[in-house]
Amino acid sequence: MKIELRLYASLGRYLPEEKDGNSCVVEVEPGTTIRDLFLRFQIPAEARKIIFLNGIHAQGDEVLKNGDRVGAFPPVAGG
Repeated sequence: MKIELRLYASLGRYLPEEKDGNSCVVEVEPGTTIRDLFLRFQIPAEARKIIFLNGIHAQGDEVLKNGDRVGAFPPVAGG
């Protein structure tokens, strides 16, 4: 199955070379969770603060389906 992975800001460095901007389409096995996907791309848990699945806030244990879109943002600070 194919899913779209979007990594924003500093997380973009974890995308593979064949990325298209801040996203790429990747093949995953049935039963793959968002957390599994992040492990595959070696994205540390502390590096990702906000996770979305198809535009809705996610926790990471959701099982992915063909055509899903996963997005992640790092922690931000400002003042």
